[in-house]
Amino acid sequence: MVRSFFAGLLRLLDGLRKVLHLILLLVIFGFVVGALRTSIPKLPATAALVIEPQGELVEQLSGDALDRAIAEARGTGTSETLVRDLLDVLRAAAKDDRIKSVVLKLDSMRGGGQPTLDELARGLVEFRKSGKKVIAQGTAFSRDSYYVAAHADEIYVDPLGLVVLEGYERYTNYFKAALDRFGVDVNVYRVGSYKSAVEPFLRQDMSPEDREESRAYLAAVWKSYVAAVARARGKPVSAIEQYVAGFSSALETSKGDGAQVAVAAGLVTAARAPIEVEERVIELVGEDEDTGSYLSVSLADYLRVVRAEDALHRESENRVGVIVAAGEILDGPQPAGTIGGETTASLIRRARLDDGVKALLLRIDSPGGSVLASEQIYRELNAFKATGRPYVVSMGDVAASGGYYIAAPADEIWASPATITGSIGIFAAFPTFDRALDKLGVSTDGVGTAPLSGAFRLDRPVGPDAGRLLQSTIERGYEEFLARVGQGRKRTREQVDAVAQGRVWAGEDAVRAGLVDRLGTFDDAVRSAAKRAALVDGKYDVDYLEPDLSWTQQLALSVEAGGVRLLGRLAAGSRAALAEQALATLTPVQREMARLSRMRTANRLYAYCFCSVN
Repeated sequence: MVRSFFAGLLRLLDGLRKVLHLILLLVIFGFVVGALRTSIPKLPATAALVIEPQGELVEQLSGDALDRAIAEARGTGTSETLVRDLLDVLRAAAKDDRIKSVVLKLDSMRGGGQPTLDELARGLVEFRKSGKKVIAQGTAFSRDSYYVAAHADEIYVDPLGLVVLEGYERYTNYFKAALDRFGVDVNVYRVGSYKSAVEPFLRQDMSPEDREESRAYLAAVWKSYVAAVARARGKPVSAIEQYVAGFSSALETSKGDGAQVAVAAGLVTAARAPIEVEERVIELVGEDEDTGSYLSVSLADYLRVVRAEDALHRESENRVGVIVAAGEILDGPQPAGTIGGETTASLIRRARLDDGVKALLLRIDSPGGSVLASEQIYRELNAFKATGRPYVVSMGDVAASGGYYIAAPADEIWASPATITGSIGIFAAFPTFDRALDKLGVSTDGVGTAPLSGAFRLDRPVGPDAGRLLQSTIERGYEEFLARVGQGRKRTREQVDAVAQGRVWAGEDAVRAGLVDRLGTFDDAVRSAAKRAALVDGKYDVDYLEPDLSWTQQLALSVEAGGVRLLGRLAAGSRAALAEQALATLTPVQREMARLSRMRTANRLYAYCFCSVN
């Protein structure tokens, strides 16, 4: 009886296993079929295009395509919105008779660099030239979200909200005391009196040089912000400055009614609840009888329509090739959101071998990184230039250190007034842990056959011979950097050195320093590249060159669009959300420790700018 019972139980479990496998296969098959089915949303005859950016506005989505899809499905991915997608839908919507208005919902937008925000703002201005209205709404507006909203026709803030223009700051964590406590020494070798990238590991406060340059470029970026907002709202710069300076007092006087403070200052059209904003949009585009709200199409759905139409109309054999170089510059192949020496060099090589690419534009948004990877990219760019085709650079939020290294050979460099660039300097840094081991009672001893034997072990202090080797290497690297810039900018070594020394410049100052040629947008740079290639306006395509996706990655992205994100979010627990919040708090420290860990190799040189603007 016992044997029969267990035999029957095993048969039952085996049958259950087969049923579960069948269900799993059917689910996977359903997702695959849904993902591979090409469906283009049907738009209403009249609609408002709803643009609701998620997370940070970026030049390039971070990470491997497959990893992004999985992370999004699990609800753990970092939310980002590609600014290129927003600009493409705005251009299309301006010409689309079905789209009568754009509604900006900005509560979920975490911001972005001012140059990136400005690209979106200019897209909104161009859309408004079609005679269609842009309506911006938000529970509250911060510095970055208001920069975008300021370029709308009408701005509505929730009656319980406010508009806070907090300015820009640069506060950095310094780790010297903590490293000393743990017995860790960070050995640094650098050239450039303003090269402050390694100071968090050497000091407990900001150096006078870093404070000087930070004040200068932050002031330039803030000046650009205030001027842009004032221009967008049709107000004098002084009115915006007075609002910022007197905000706390005005809020106190109004007994905390921040919405009315913004209305009184003319920063918003009115204080309205979301349902009241809906009624306003219904007046413009009509009512959706099914939902009782206004007729609308989402950004995701409209983008699918735009991409499908672009694919049908892409016919020109003449192209301006665009490569986005966004993130830290690292050795070898790297995923999107970072700049891999091998990955980016291979894209440039693809452009060089493609006769249809008549000009190359590199869109740089990078604080720099590995000198070796930067040099690898630099060499490929020179190989492209040797074909006689123009190479143009458009700088985004940051194009400094290694980011400037790869910009230097360009025929023309464009930047925004708020772009952070320069920081021409080099350093090497790596930690040693002999003091930490000593605290644990662990010592290191032995013999070597030459002065450099064991000189770069992490458990021994750096000897004098190793120190001289590294400093000499750094100084040579700096001279090479100056030579690269001098050759590209057609300047002498002394002229470049005068504006180098690791100093950071904002866009307008960079033009005066001769590091940038023109101030303008990405589109301005594209048109300039086309003109240099003698391409007639309207007779060329803009071709984004990106690494080819594997079949698995393409499928994952398609499945994500087909609904896996919803299932993943339903499965995600609250503990994951709490963990994400806790990690976000430690992000600045984690980021610096990650950078330090990448410097553990003693023979690596870095052209890096820790010049964040917050």
